Amino acid sequence: MQRTLLIIKPDAVEKRLIGKIISMVEEHFNIVGIRMKRLTPQEAREFYRVHRGKDFYEGLVEFMSSGPSVGVLIEGDNVIEKLREFIGSTDPRKAKKGTIRNLFGTTVRYNAVHASDSEESASYEIPFYFPSIE
Repeated sequence: MQRTLLIIKPDAVEKRLIGKIISMVEEHFNIVGIRMKRLTPQEAREFYRVHRGKDFYEGLVEFMSSGPSVGVLIEGDNVIEKLREFIGSTDPRKAKKGTIRNLFGTTVRYNAVHASDSEESASYEIPFYFPSIE
């Protein structure tokens, strides 16, 4: 059984899409935790450390710490791969019709959600929103 993290990003929170996104996810996945949090700039820098040095890094840090986001802890068999397919391509214009990013994203940065891309990423990212979960 895998666990993964979905983050409803500040753009989607600002647009009042939390309920719609959680409802879509809940139809297909087992949600085991939900937590709203505003990442500090330092937390966002650490969370996205794999992108440090890339041209979009500082803008991403600024965006992710600009307002509240919602961490959704999801559990299931092969859930990382299944969730990533469910949310769609990073670029909403390339995301399959009906995926979260297709429906609610506007650009690569403002694409409504983030999802862990591997077990290693999930084990690192989950504690940012759920520190008491191992």
